[in-house]
Parts: sequence; structure tokens; C-alpha cells
Amino acid sequence: MSKLTALYPQAIEHTKMKIYEDIDHYLEVKESMPTYEQYIIDRRHYIEQIWINVWLTKVTNDVPKREKKAFLNESGYEVEGVDRKLINRLFRNEMRTFEPFDTLSWIEDTFSGDDQGWEERYQLVREQYLKRKEEELQAEKRSSIKENIEAFAQHIIEEEYEHFYLYVRYHVAKQLADDFENNQKYPAIAPFKIEERLVEEGSFDTANYSTLATFFDELTGAVHKKFHWEYETYFYAYEKLISEYLPNLVARNLMDQLPPSLTDQYAIEFNRELSQRSLRKLLTIYINTLESDFFKRIQEEYVSDLIELAAIPFTLERHGAIYEQDLEDRERKKAEELAEIERKKAMEERMLEDIFGREYRPSIGRNIQYVLHIGETNTGKTHHALERMKEANSGLYLAPLRLLALEVFDKLNHEGVPCSLKTGEEEKEMEGASHISCTVEMFHEKEFYDIVVIDEAQMIADNDRGFSWFKAITKANAKEVHIIGSNNAESMIVELLGDSDIEIYKYYREIPLEVESKEFSMKHTRKGDALVCFSRRRVLETASRLQNSGHSVSMIYGSMPPETRKKQMQRFIDGETNVIVATDAIGMGLNLPIRRIVFLENEKFDGTRRRRLTSQEVKQIAGRAGRKGIYDVGKVAFTKDIKRMKRLLNQEDELVSTFAIAPTNAVFERFQKYYRDLGTFFELWNKFESPKGTKKATLSEERELYTMVRGTQIEARLSMMDLYGFLHLPFSTNEPLLTKQWRQAMSAIIKGEELPEPIIKKGSLEEVELSYKAVGLHLLFLYRLDRRTEALYWERVREEISDDVHERLKTDVRNMSKKCKACGTKLDLDFAFPICEDCYASRQKKYDYYYEY
Repeated sequence: MSKLTALYPQAIEHTKMKIYEDIDHYLEVKESMPTYEQYIIDRRHYIEQIWINVWLTKVTNDVPKREKKAFLNESGYEVEGVDRKLINRLFRNEMRTFEPFDTLSWIEDTFSGDDQGWEERYQLVREQYLKRKEEELQAEKRSSIKENIEAFAQHIIEEEYEHFYLYVRYHVAKQLADDFENNQKYPAIAPFKIEERLVEEGSFDTANYSTLATFFDELTGAVHKKFHWEYETYFYAYEKLISEYLPNLVARNLMDQLPPSLTDQYAIEFNRELSQRSLRKLLTIYINTLESDFFKRIQEEYVSDLIELAAIPFTLERHGAIYEQDLEDRERKKAEELAEIERKKAMEERMLEDIFGREYRPSIGRNIQYVLHIGETNTGKTHHALERMKEANSGLYLAPLRLLALEVFDKLNHEGVPCSLKTGEEEKEMEGASHISCTVEMFHEKEFYDIVVIDEAQMIADNDRGFSWFKAITKANAKEVHIIGSNNAESMIVELLGDSDIEIYKYYREIPLEVESKEFSMKHTRKGDALVCFSRRRVLETASRLQNSGHSVSMIYGSMPPETRKKQMQRFIDGETNVIVATDAIGMGLNLPIRRIVFLENEKFDGTRRRRLTSQEVKQIAGRAGRKGIYDVGKVAFTKDIKRMKRLLNQEDELVSTFAIAPTNAVFERFQKYYRDLGTFFELWNKFESPKGTKKATLSEERELYTMVRGTQIEARLSMMDLYGFLHLPFSTNEPLLTKQWRQAMSAIIKGEELPEPIIKKGSLEEVELSYKAVGLHLLFLYRLDRRTEALYWERVREEISDDVHERLKTDVRNMSKKCKACGTKLDLDFAFPICEDCYASRQKKYDYYYEY
């Protein structure tokens, strides 16, 4: 019990100190000295209790738990498994009788019979007490005098508030005139960029500034330290000017007006005369408030008014009159400026309405027969619409994906209906064709067809692509327009079509969906399964694992070349592969003989965050299960949260309530009545308030590309419409190689040079896929420049690359490995995380250290 032994003498000394303190407090308030015996009578109870209080506090707080438990064990207690509170309570009880210190005996030994010592102690503490009281009284008097001076000063400051401002205004005006006459203007840069050398640009021009606040952003040329070293602006220079001038002004003025009675009292109590410096210190709070108020007011002053004021000798009367007139003129100017702002705002609103507003009101009452095909996935909606289109003399199919446009192109030609193909990246004209299959973005409202088929119309709600569906639905030029969509899009489409002639056909699944009650494991994979995950990496890893366990696998993911995707699907259809691994790209228009859809993940990254799948997404994907005549029941399986995912699958669809809008040619034509540059266009697009029920396309990729060419010869040499057309090319701006290729191609176009050939690499699967995209971007440029003959060659090159991707998927994926992103260690393909356990542990240690310290 070493800690207990060490604490015991400390507690005794602490107890003695407490008794001495109590004696002093007792004696100092007595006007005549009480006897030692009287003290014992009055304070006996406190003296008897003080030891136990000091001792228990010390041992409870300072003796470790293990020593407490050891002591209690020796005393016969069983304390294993007993909580801390009970241990402390038992220990305190034992300590109450542990070698008690006899305080009464100690005080008796110390003071009994020592009358002289007792008297000397009384005299000492009494003197100290009386001195302390005298000091407190003097402090109260001084505080009272200060309060009286502050009250008088506050009254004067309030009374002469405007006079003080006139002095400050004139002082600032003289400094401003001097700065404008003698100082140089420097370029506008961030103040903290002190590594950039300042170059003088000439003198200041008052015409360039309205209020003083507009001048305060200018640099003085000096370097100062506020929070860190930076170039000084006039804001700080004038803030300093006022803070140095105003305190002396106020103190000097008050010194002349303070009553002699106050200054005399101050001198007597403080043994010194009241100085301006002491007065400034005394009134710090009031003066700081004045500085803040005046600095705000001075920033609202017009530069031109202050420059004129600097030349007029100062008198309160004259400068007061000038200020009143300037204030009146300023209010008038403000009113005029506000009126001008309101006028410009109204004009801008009319302009925005003219440019954008009327574009997004759907046309109604057109002599068109609209046919809506509404229902769940895989119910034959597209088949029925296409059958009707095949019977017409001319038809247009609008697909959400290039792959679906290719599928319909092949289907119609195979069935004896000549059909051409048109996407942004290829055009195939078939002899005698009066039907066209294209992506929805290629729709042109001036072309007439007997029948137009618009697929996946619920995509109207998509943030960036939805406007293409809006434009096709509301501006299709045909005898019949067939619109294919999900149940939740029906009301929105009907509302857009207004009073038009509409027929609605509802489609229902003939093949039921059945959710499996058992959680899916990879070992449960069977022929006809489609395993769905939400990244290219996860698709390839899953396919590799399945191939190595004996399965033949087809793969589908968004960045896969459409031709490759088609071949991968065909292998599955033909039975060459027995399992398919896909992203949610499988959910849109791909009809495959799928026995069971398996969700390997219940969440996806949507570009900004990782989130749970929506009900519509689950239905769209799960609906691909089942094929009439092959699998009469569609199976759906999940790896976890089966009950929750089943609820999403059966949940009623949330209605599509908004659709996306984007700029059109008509919008650009109207915009060019006012301006001619895309920078202003993007600004106005931001300001334009999207009509109720709509949401604006972000145009984020177009803006990003525009920053690369803004202010360059590319922008100067191209018309605004042509430039926007190139900005709007559908390619992945997330790939640095492609954005670089785009920039080089744009430069070649304005220089009249040949387009640079795309970089083609035959290394990894990822490099080959990127080469495919590079050739696709090259084709986008060729078709936009109407260089179709050259495009034919590059279409063949792209087809060869697509074949290469297909072959690599058949052979390379089996040998695919997964590595830790941090250290490169090989991981099992089914390892759930991107970094290994060692790297995770290392990161966790750093994290814990950071939050501990």
C-alpha cells in the first residue's frame, strides 16, 4: 500500500494548513482579540471534521483501483467483478477509521499556553485584513470615478457623434486625394500571392470607382502581416488610418470638456493627472465602436465627393452643410441606381423569357395520333410499336442507347424492312430504306415520318439527357407517334400531350417474378443466371471468379463497345456461355433468355454518392428475368436485405413529376439577338428559372470543355452554334486522354489542318477500350464535319478494336487478378474491399492517433 503510505503525511500537512487558514479567517474579523479557548468553543465541530474530509478526498482520488482492491481483500472483502462505485464506497468506509489524525490534540499542542504567539497572530491577520479592506474601498472609489468619467464621455460622444464623423471624413478625404495624386495602380491579384511581382499600371482614375468600398480592393503595393504575409489593400490601410486618428481626436476633445471636479477626483485617487493616453485606454470600448461605425459609413461615401472635399478648409459648420448635401445627393443617386438595377432586372427577365421561356411550353392540338405503350419491363411494349412501324411507308425509331439502335437496325433489315442507322458515331444508309433507327439525340423535328417510335420515355426525367425525350415527344412530326414508357411516366406524358388524340395500351407481365427467400452465394450460380453489380471492375472480377470455377460467362457493362456487347449477348443467347455478369445496363431494352436475375449489390454510385437502389431501378433490372417458352417464371435473388429489396420490387412506382430541359437551336438563335458568346449564354442559363415541372440540364460537361477554349482562337474563329455543337459531342470528359484529343482536334479545325489521329493502344483490356472511345470521338468529329468517306475507314478500325475487346473478354478475364490499391498485394477476387487488411490497419492507426492528439 505504498500510495496510501505516501498520502498519509501529505493529508496531515494539508489538514494543518486548513486549520491555520480557519484561525486566520476567524481572528481577522474580530475587533478585539478572542482567546484561544473561545476559538475552540466556536470552531470545535469544524476542527473535528476537517481531517476526515481531507483524508477521504485524497485517498478516493489518488489511490489506484488495484491498491483499493488489494486493501479491501486484506480486510476480508470479495471485490472481484465488483464495479468501481461500490469499491470506492467500501474503501471510503474503511478509510474513516484508518489511523485518524487528532486535530484537537495537535492544535492544543501548538497554541495552548502560548498567549503571546496567539496575540501576535491576531495582530498580523487583523492588520492584513484592515489593509485589504482599505484597498478594496480605494478600488471602489477609483471604479466610481472611472464610471463617472465614462458616463460623461459617453454623453459627449453621443452628443457630438456627427462632429467626430465630419473630422474623420475630412481626414480620410485628404489621404484619398493624396493617394489618387501620388500613388500607382497595380494589377488585380489575390493579396496572398506575394510571390508575384507587382507592376505599376498608371494613376488611379476617379471615374473607375463609385463608393470608397470599390476602391478598397486595390493594392497599395506594400506587404503586411494580418493573418499571414500578403499584399496590403487600401481596405487595411484606411482601417489603420482611422484607428490611429480617431482615439486621439476623441480624447483631445473630451479632455477639453471634462468637468474639473472629475479630473481633480481622478488626480487625488490615482496620484496622477488624467492624461489623454489614460482617457483613451479608459474609453477603449466606446472608441472601438466609433471606429467600426465610421469605417462602415466611410465605405459608402462616393470617391468623387471625398476628392472634392479634400480641397475645402475644415470648419464644422461648412463641412456639416457639405455632408448634408452630399448625403442628399447620395440618396438620390442610390435611388437612381436601384431604379436602374430594377430596370435592367426587368429587361433581363423579359430577355430570359424571350430566349428560354416560351421554348419549353409543349405544342398542343397538333393533328397527330399518339399511341402510348405503358407497362413493366419485358412485356412486349417495344415489339408491338415496332410491328406497327414496319407496316408504315416510313418510320423513325428513337433509342436510349446506341446498342438498341443497332439492335433494331439489324432486326428490321433481317426481317426484310430496309432500315438505315444514324447515331453520333456512325451512319449506315441502306438502299431503298425509308425507315431509320437512331439514338434519341439524333432526332430532328423538321423531318416527317408516317410513324415515330420513342423508346424508354421515362428517361424524360434524366437530369442531362431527358430533354431529348421531351423534344421528341412534343415535336415529333408524324401521322402516328408511339411512345413507350414505364407506368410511372404515363401521367407526365399525357399532361405534355394536352388535348391531343391519345390511345393508351397497357402491358402486363405474363411471366411472374418470384423472389428467392434464401440469400444468394456465388456457389449457387446456375445456367441462365444474370449476376448484376454496378461497376466495370466488379463485373470483370466476378466474371473471372466464375470462369475459374468452371462457368462460361458473358459480360455487359456501360463502357463496353456496343458491337462487343452485342456479341457477348449473342454468346449467351446461343448457349455458348451459360451465365451473364452485367451492370444495370442490362435493364434497358436487352431481351435475353435469363432464368434468374441476381443482385450482387443493393447500392450503386450515382456520380455523386453511393446510395441504395430505387424501386424503379430494382424493377427495371429484375424485369429482365424470365422468357416465355423458356423460363415461365422469372427468378430474382439478393445477397442480403431480402425483405427490404422485395418491398422495393413490389412498391408502387413514384410518378415522374418533372422533366429535364436543355438548350435548343431556336434558343441559340434568339440568344444571338442579344449576345454572341457562350460564356454569357451559360451565365443566362444559370439565371433562367426552370418552369414548374421542369429541371434544367446541368451542361456541366459543356462548361468544362468551354473553359479549355474560352478566350482562345478556337472561340474567336468558330460561330457560337458550331462551337456549342463541338462542346455537346457525346464523349466521356472524365478521360484526360479524350479531353486532350478533343482540344487537339478543335485546334486543327480552326487552323485548317488534318484532324490528329486517335491514339490506339493494344496493351491491357482497359487501354483497348479507351482506344475504342478515342476512335469513337474521332468519328464524332468526322460526321460533324461531313467527312463520311474518311469515317468509313475509321468505322472499320473501330470494329477491329471491338473484336479485340471481345476476344480479350473471352481469354484475358480468366487470368485477371485483384490487387490492393495502396500496396499492390494480390487479393482474392471476392475480397470485399479495395485495400488489404494490413493497409487498412495502418490507416486506422493514423486515424486513431490523429483523433487522440
